[in-house]
Amino acid sequence: MTRTELAMGSATFIAVIAAGFVSATWVDRHYAAAAADKAPSASSAACVGADGSWKNWVWANVPMLSPKCGDR
Repeated sequence: MTRTELAMGSATFIAVIAAGFVSATWVDRHYAAAAADKAPSASSAACVGADGSWKNWVWANVPMLSPKCGDR
């Protein structure tokens, strides 16, 4: 491996790391702003009913540690 190849490899590695950091920062800001626009309500939170069924959860996979539903 020559010094030129080492320099090109190092520059490529640093560029990929920097691009990943910048894109992750942008995605975090984008989705945080989108989540802040939506006003979360307590009634729309996923919870487990008294009979063990899931309430307010539209996906097939469910979180294991979801809280119990309150008296509503």
